[in-house]
Amino acid sequence: NAGAYIYQELGYALAWGNEYLNQLVEAGVPAALAAKKIKFNFGISSNYFMEIAKFRAARMLWADIVKQYAPKCPRTDCKNTGADGTCYCACKMVAHAETSNFNLTLFDAHVNLLRTQTEAMSAAIAGVNSITVSPFDKAYETPDDFSERIARNQQLLLKEESHLNRIVDPAAGSYYIENLTVAIAKQAWDLFLSVEEAGGMLQAVKAGSIQEAVNQSNKARHEAVSKRKEILLGTNQYPNFNELAGDKRPLDGCKKCGCGGEAHEEEGTLAKLETARAASEFEALRLETENSGKRPKAFMLTIGNLAMRQARAQFSCNFLACAGYQVIDNLGFASVEEGIEAAMKAQADIVVICSSDDEYAEYAIPAFKALNGHAMFIVAGAPACMEELKAAGIENFIHVRCNVLETLREYNSKLLS
Repeated sequence: NAGAYIYQELGYALAWGNEYLNQLVEAGVPAALAAKKIKFNFGISSNYFMEIAKFRAARMLWADIVKQYAPKCPRTDCKNTGADGTCYCACKMVAHAETSNFNLTLFDAHVNLLRTQTEAMSAAIAGVNSITVSPFDKAYETPDDFSERIARNQQLLLKEESHLNRIVDPAAGSYYIENLTVAIAKQAWDLFLSVEEAGGMLQAVKAGSIQEAVNQSNKARHEAVSKRKEILLGTNQYPNFNELAGDKRPLDGCKKCGCGGEAHEEEGTLAKLETARAASEFEALRLETENSGKRPKAFMLTIGNLAMRQARAQFSCNFLACAGYQVIDNLGFASVEEGIEAAMKAQADIVVICSSDDEYAEYAIPAFKALNGHAMFIVAGAPACMEELKAAGIENFIHVRCNVLETLREYNSKLLS
């Protein structure tokens, strides 16, 4: 829920389990009894195959850790023991999995059903002991009877209709998943060893090194979302153009200051984890637009090469709709003057010229001059003639290398003020 990477979640979970096991054994509890009493609670992300591999790697690594304590089975008739008397039952991991809050969204919230379903499916295929599916509306309201019922039914579909509970290890033998399992196990084990070398999980938590590492991952993932390297369907990619939040507001912010979930530290306390959801910054941006009472209109001035203008218009519509702008697409104009005239008639706040890189040298500057500052002018793409266009006074360009969040924040500051 804090946005940790998969290998971090696993590595730290193993270190935490080992911390409990070590202290219980030192306190005189038999290793076999202590190990059987430990249950792991994992999150599940939307990275489908990686999550399957994570749980499979977790069982393997936990068994290796428990074996080092040489747990002895209290039963004399148990057949599940090694030649040295090691109790293999104690080496089994008891794992509970819960769908993550990190990737839940307020906008296009029914996509959350798809996210939680694939998450639950990956955990079931990986063979966890139990699963909790979060209701799709958890990010913005207290779940009601309907959303909780749907969440329960999501699990029942996997059990009663897909029969995923009838196979011990459905992923066994898959070359891809086996390779992922080994790769994740290696990364997680290296992290586990580094925590142990630093004095164990408890010392690392007190020192704040765990929180710092996870918070850095949170920051990196938010950065990836802002650049659309990590996709949240309906939020930073392919938003619903006509959706309004209405009374919906995110529930994960701090009630005292409305910070959106950032960490707060007080003197004498442990460092905190940042738990802001991946979509939180895009949601704040879109809510800012909606609450302003102004909904900027973005007009696509499509001209020139048919394939390129359509592709760039679609890209631009999706880009600008992430901030809640109204987008007006067009089939194409015969001339720049015709397009500008149509944009003015539509009372556009933004005019986006959509054409091919070669044709921007011909169309962009005349369109910019014809607009004469009546609306924000944007070029869709990063043409070779960009410097020439900038010299002519064109400032705004949107393309795949843009930081979408920062760009839209800049536009909001200009358009909503």
